[in-house]
Amino acid sequence: MPNPKRRHSKARTGSRRAHDSLKSHSLSECPNCHEKKMPHRACPKCGYYKGREVLDIEEAS
Repeated sequence: MPNPKRRHSKARTGSRRAHDSLKSHSLSECPNCHEKKMPHRACPKCGYYKGREVLDIEEAS
């Protein structure tokens, strides 16, 4: 197996790793309760997805 003859510089290594950082999740707004939620998932606050209730959420009073 071939091995590298010389080590890569810190600048070259940093340039390669420039896109490795974690990105924040994209959030969309629930059309029912207007809370932020992950796209293509049921709303954790109200339990609605695509205009109908799919989760039974019990409110803590």
